[in-house]
Amino acid sequence: MARTRRRAGVVLGLAGMIVPLTMVMGTGSAQAASCSTKPGPYQKQVEKFLGLKVDGKQSSADCKKILAFQKKHWITPNNGVAGPVTWRTMNTMLAQKAAGSNPNKAGSCPTNKGRIACVDLTRQLSWIQDGKKLAYGPVPIRTGRDGAETRTGLKKIYWRNINHFSSLYKVPMPYAQFFDGGQAFHSVTKPIHSPPGSAGCVNMTPAAAKKYWSMLRNGDEVFVWGKKAGT
Repeated sequence: MARTRRRAGVVLGLAGMIVPLTMVMGTGSAQAASCSTKPGPYQKQVEKFLGLKVDGKQSSADCKKILAFQKKHWITPNNGVAGPVTWRTMNTMLAQKAAGSNPNKAGSCPTNKGRIACVDLTRQLSWIQDGKKLAYGPVPIRTGRDGAETRTGLKKIYWRNINHFSSLYKVPMPYAQFFDGGQAFHSVTKPIHSPPGSAGCVNMTPAAAKKYWSMLRNGDEVFVWGKKAGT
């Protein structure tokens, strides 16, 4: 009887060990299935942007491509769904590409001010021009999020600090050039298209911010117009 009990105990012990393994496998399966199989509201637009088959149906390949895009640009939720934030980001990129080398074709930024930094909130683009001549850009930017919008209007750069550190947000702001209260051009290392946006500043890639630093001075004008999608 004692031997029978011991054998039963061993079997029960092994069975107990099997349960956690099953749970781990279940967890892995759940993670693998986390990619949505349902099409998002902007499925066809997103498929076209990513060069996928445009059929409005969500395949595993679609989901993987969408998910990779979301992770690259810090879009949440990053679940592979063709949702509004993902499409908004892509649509902004398309508008930026369409601007080409003539971003001021519509004449929105003044051409009678000499050197001026233009900030187009709608297309999330900025450039520097001398009268009608494009001097630098256009470059993609990241402006204020909903509730902390970058303020529109004609401004002037009034203070510059190449190694500025924000005492308010506790973050570095390299190549900071302030033009409206606490709002400034400055460099960031996060993805330039990452939503929802800044706290009001005009975020730029390090290369663009450095170029702006070299080309602009105190007193140079800045013109901000348009409306960022989602604000």
